[in-house]
Amino acid sequence: MGNTFCCVQVDQSTVAIKETFGRFDDVLEPGCHWVPWFLGSQLAGHLSLRLQQLDVRCETKTKDNVFVNVVASIQYRALANKASDAFYKLSNTRTQIQAYVFDVIRASVPKLNLDDAFEQKTEIAKAVEDELEKAMSAYGFEIVQTLIVDIEPDERVKRAMNEINAAARMRVAANEKAEAEKILQIKKAEGEAEAKYLAGLGIARQRQAIVDGLRDSVLGFSVNVPGTTAKDVMDMVLVTQYFDTMKEIGATSKSSAVFIPHGPGAVRDVATQIRDGLLQASQLDTA
Repeated sequence: MGNTFCCVQVDQSTVAIKETFGRFDDVLEPGCHWVPWFLGSQLAGHLSLRLQQLDVRCETKTKDNVFVNVVASIQYRALANKASDAFYKLSNTRTQIQAYVFDVIRASVPKLNLDDAFEQKTEIAKAVEDELEKAMSAYGFEIVQTLIVDIEPDERVKRAMNEINAAARMRVAANEKAEAEKILQIKKAEGEAEAKYLAGLGIARQRQAIVDGLRDSVLGFSVNVPGTTAKDVMDMVLVTQYFDTMKEIGATSKSSAVFIPHGPGAVRDVATQIRDGLLQASQLDTA
């Protein structure tokens, strides 16, 4: 019906290319237009002004000889004031853009190691965008944005990278665990040394207290009982202490029998041995 009345409708965000006898005549903006076909006018086609996106997957290799697939997303649109260039100059816009993307990526990524390529995705995208902007502006297209959305190495390379990272993390964990065990061992040794030192001090003080007590007992007994010598009192005290000790051992030990020397000189021998032992211990403590 529109052709019958020579009226055509152009939708929003679209322009139409009008030709007269096969020659470009005008760019028709959205709305209703009169195109007298009987005067040789016709529509050559429509051109969308909407933002379009092209995803390009390019295989290349890095500087360290790792093959990767670089996925780039190109967002572009035709310019209304250059609609005739966008319609006539390129037969396949998407193929042309893809060719430029391949050229830039395959010139940029081989200069980088794999790790650097991941870190410099923004720089790669900027290089692609600059090259496309210079090339496509002459054809009536605007490059809105270029994104490097993914860099995909071979699956075996991915596994190797993951294993390297896992090994590095395990090594750090092992070092931390070893340091923790080292600290525990040091603290344990310091605790044992401190405990032994304090136990030694306690034993030394205990022995010194025993010696002091015995000395006080001997002196007091000698004063209160005339005619006794210090040696006699000492022998009596030591023997008394000895038998008290044996009594406690017999009461607290699991054994019911304790063997001690017996004979006319046994008591004197016991007293002499105890006295000598305590005197030696006192001399060692003093030293």
